[in-house]
Amino acid sequence: MGGDNAPSMVIDGMAIALESVSNLNFHIYGDGHKLSTLLASYPKVMEVTEIHHTEDVVSNDEKPGIALRSGRQSSMRLAINAVGDGIAGGVVSAGNTGALMAMAKFVMKTLPGIDRPAIASYYPTMTGESVMLDLGANIQCDAENLVQFAVMGEVFARYVLHIEQPSIGILNVGTEVLKGNDSVKQAAAILRETHLPIKFHGFVEGDDIGKGTVDVVVTDGFTGNVALKTIEGTAKLFAGALKEELKGSMLGKIGALIAKPAIDAFRNRFDPRRYNGAMFLGLNGICVKSHGGTDSFGFANAILAAHEMVSDGLNDGIKEDFARFNDEHHNFSNIQVDD
Repeated sequence: MGGDNAPSMVIDGMAIALESVSNLNFHIYGDGHKLSTLLASYPKVMEVTEIHHTEDVVSNDEKPGIALRSGRQSSMRLAINAVGDGIAGGVVSAGNTGALMAMAKFVMKTLPGIDRPAIASYYPTMTGESVMLDLGANIQCDAENLVQFAVMGEVFARYVLHIEQPSIGILNVGTEVLKGNDSVKQAAAILRETHLPIKFHGFVEGDDIGKGTVDVVVTDGFTGNVALKTIEGTAKLFAGALKEELKGSMLGKIGALIAKPAIDAFRNRFDPRRYNGAMFLGLNGICVKSHGGTDSFGFANAILAAHEMVSDGLNDGIKEDFARFNDEHHNFSNIQVDD
């Protein structure tokens, strides 16, 4: 029931996702009458869908703590419970981000060795695709948190982006070893010393995000969220300015007509709906947050992202790497960083 155009956008997205992956099964939570009416237009989806009626919903402006206490019968909470109870392999929601994180963490708990879950998302770069985390779940992070994000991000890049040996970089104010605060310097020192098969690049700067200098960009939630919103805003600015210029004169319109195949390919590659779905990594269950303003195509991609993480055993990979990391972690307690 979450999202600007829910629940119709959600049902339409389910239909699109089912066209790509035929063995999907759905449990949907919300107003049973509305959902049944919408599903009537999609008989194939109806065959693989079970409706769970509830009248309670979490509003977009509801505080996470209040939602956690009073939203036990909400569509969001019941969907999360389905994953916690083993009824569903993953949950996808376009609703309140803070409430979704609070409820998912309470119900699913975190994986062994992880203190805090992180919000991750992948995006197009000049060289392919990269993943960045955290994107807002943890405003302040210590070195331990950043190292955990690096391990989770590396596993995500291998399992979901299918990069054989992903490179990892920590976002910083410079690439020099002595730059940055104590947290990033300590995290870098730990990653340089680890015996895990992690390809640690070192520090990266803001312009490295779009270049694709590394496959995994690690940062705290405050910086990551600002960076992500800046990228999104710049993309909209560029697209809007280009559209105005192409339609501003007859010559521009002719040029747009000639360049249409290239423009369409460009639009498709950088279509934000293709990358819709922020993943809550570190939870003992798969949870994907769809953008609230997305359409059915974007929501379908969020569903497919959740399906891929479940099918590829992403959490098993994270648990395996953290078990190895924790075995050697005591060796890092005395690592010093240069001032």
